[in-house]
Amino acid sequence: MEKVIIVGAGPCGLSAALELQNAGIEPLVIEKYSIVHSIYLYPTYMQFFSTAELLEIGGIPFSTPNDKPTRAEALHYYRNVALRRSVRIRSYEEVTGIAKQNGLFVVTSVDRAGKTTRREAENVVIATGYFDHPNMIGIPGEQLPKVSHFFREAHPYTGMKVAIIGGNNSAVDAAMELVRVGADVTVVYRGESISPSVKPWVRPLFEGMVNKGRIRMLFRSRVVAIEPAHVEIERDGARERMDNDFVLALTGFRPDRKLLRSAAIDLEEPSGKPRFDPDTMETNVEGLYVAGVIAAGAEANEIFIESGRHHGALIAQHVAAKDAGRGD
Repeated sequence: MEKVIIVGAGPCGLSAALELQNAGIEPLVIEKYSIVHSIYLYPTYMQFFSTAELLEIGGIPFSTPNDKPTRAEALHYYRNVALRRSVRIRSYEEVTGIAKQNGLFVVTSVDRAGKTTRREAENVVIATGYFDHPNMIGIPGEQLPKVSHFFREAHPYTGMKVAIIGGNNSAVDAAMELVRVGADVTVVYRGESISPSVKPWVRPLFEGMVNKGRIRMLFRSRVVAIEPAHVEIERDGARERMDNDFVLALTGFRPDRKLLRSAAIDLEEPSGKPRFDPDTMETNVEGLYVAGVIAAGAEANEIFIESGRHHGALIAQHVAAKDAGRGD
């Protein structure tokens, strides 16, 4: 039997594991993919908004010569932290159910060979992310192979006509990278103007490309249909058919709350935010905690690594205090 099982090996799940180790508890971490899979899915050459210090976990320094670390540096940091602290991680194993029986949690998981395992735990921390659950638009053609909800790097789109759906940082960054490799880029955005959330050091560069005609920017617009060689765009009440090779639907992501529901955690409606004590991160189910973005509501951007990494310390303190109260 495990003292604590953590579901998810993202930065916030790893942070919880380190804080529990510091409290004398060795948790088991079960991860559906690889360590910090969400960061692995970031664009190849992405640079974080935050400084390295704000991404640190477990009090372990994150060293970089850059003002803001890159994706590659973050992957190196988090995997080395996990390896050097000997965190027990079951990678490529998906937790499919959490149920409380006779005061203990039964955690059911399936590995990539299809083997089902059931483990008992006194406490469970759900620290699943959201980056593998894109917000679908729900338009004809969205399932075509030419459509992606992820942008990794620009090279495959050289010389291609690319429509980007969205107008926030991910869309702006992708558009600028695509232009640099010779892609023909059109950004389709519902908003009236460039989003105020766009990074202030990027905004003037992007506006310059738009003003020079290197990027076609369509405001008050939406893609209403995707075809193999075209997209159909609705703009100011009129429809336009545009030649197109690829579509990047960069419309954001959402947490998957199936595990929360299966574990009988109360969810606020309509946001889907789990009910928990912000001082301990414990939900309405005793011994069941949330950490990271899964604790947010419908707006996943409420919680980032910078804030979610602190959830682990609250959880570790509460679990250790319970054990001390029982004399464990």
